[in-house]
Amino acid sequence: MTVQSDHVVSFFGGGAGGLAFTEPPFGSRDGCREGSTQPRPLIETDRLTVAVVGLGYVGLPTALSLVSSGVRVLGIDTSVARVGAIAAGEVDSASVDRWNLSQALAMGMLELHENPEALAAADAVIICVPTPVDASWVPDVDALQHACSAVVENAHLGQLIILTSTTYVGCTTALLAVPLAARGFTVGEDINVAFCPERLNPGSSTFAHDEVTRVIGGVTASCSLAAERLLEKISPGVHIVSSPEAAELSKLIENTFRAVNIALVNEFAEASRVLGVDAIEALDAAASKPYGFMAFQPGPGVGGHCIPCDPHYLLWRLRAERVHSPIIEQAMATLASRPVRVADRAGEVLASRGISIKGARIALAGLAYKPGVQDVRESPALVLADVLRRRGALVTAHDPVVGRDVADAGGVPISNGDAPRSDDIDLAIVMTLHPGSDHSWLDSAPLVLDTTYRLDRSPTVVPL
Repeated sequence: MTVQSDHVVSFFGGGAGGLAFTEPPFGSRDGCREGSTQPRPLIETDRLTVAVVGLGYVGLPTALSLVSSGVRVLGIDTSVARVGAIAAGEVDSASVDRWNLSQALAMGMLELHENPEALAAADAVIICVPTPVDASWVPDVDALQHACSAVVENAHLGQLIILTSTTYVGCTTALLAVPLAARGFTVGEDINVAFCPERLNPGSSTFAHDEVTRVIGGVTASCSLAAERLLEKISPGVHIVSSPEAAELSKLIENTFRAVNIALVNEFAEASRVLGVDAIEALDAAASKPYGFMAFQPGPGVGGHCIPCDPHYLLWRLRAERVHSPIIEQAMATLASRPVRVADRAGEVLASRGISIKGARIALAGLAYKPGVQDVRESPALVLADVLRRRGALVTAHDPVVGRDVADAGGVPISNGDAPRSDDIDLAIVMTLHPGSDHSWLDSAPLVLDTTYRLDRSPTVVPL
């Protein structure tokens, strides 16, 4: 088989609710005493302690980047299981170098904590908790609310607080600046707050975490400057905007742009099949133009913590303003329905061989949402498995990178085992082709539906 070239996450849990602060302004904690006029030095020395709140796919790489720049890091995550896994080195190696992690822990440069009270010892705090959506595509900000509440509760004079979690426009002000002011802080004078969206691409070797310019939007100019002093340690450059709101919107624009274009290229791929044209050949030809075109690749859908979720934070906020965004709305609906289209196509391909999808033995090649990662969050393979199962198919999977059974979108476990024998399946559906993995078993499969458009066509290999 020839291949053409080319959020385990945890969070601050608890129920939803408003952010209430009953403690008197400046309280009595060390470094935040009532009447104090001498804030702690802020990002003026290399002897820094930075707390990273949330140690998932963004937080842990961020923590290790800081350690590599000489910064002492307090890694805080209220999930006992996640903290234990990190301490044991049981992390996705595509996002984290396990040797660097072990060294950071052994040298004491990375301390793991489950109690948010550790935040009080930090010169700066970076919030990296997940911001998912629920089953109805409504933003779930519980984790974010509780993380920000904990940060505000433990804030002290001179501290820098940076929110990196992708969120709605106005969030940094609502969940950090306003509550801090309610505690008696003057943001921009005795404490600094900024939004700096994460720009991590798990599994990619093209743009490392410390090779990407970071956007910074401080509540004030001094807030932006303080954030720049810290982030320049782990970034080649920064792009400062006028406000947290501008930075928040910039992140939503980035991933909404990707969502709309992926939905569009999927339609081009379908059109190519109907018109008898190789989709990748046509797209590569279009990409030869050096201006006015950006290449996107078609596939079975989108997954992970960005594209399936982030645009909904924009739509959610716009709906509150009674603003209609038909292009974005249609793109997100199209992407959400893409796995159903794969299931429909699987039924068509099987029917062409006289096989009913009810009772068909279908093996999914790949469960992760993208090549080279173990992450199955929002993976289209999980939705597809659920749809196929409900239509009567017998679904198994082979994904050696994920390396474990996972539940489909309906909560039913998918058996993820060895590569199946050809006489044990009726159809293989290629969802994710991991680099370095052995895909030779597809050569002998009786029928292959390639949703990645990367396999050579043959009498047994058909495109989506």
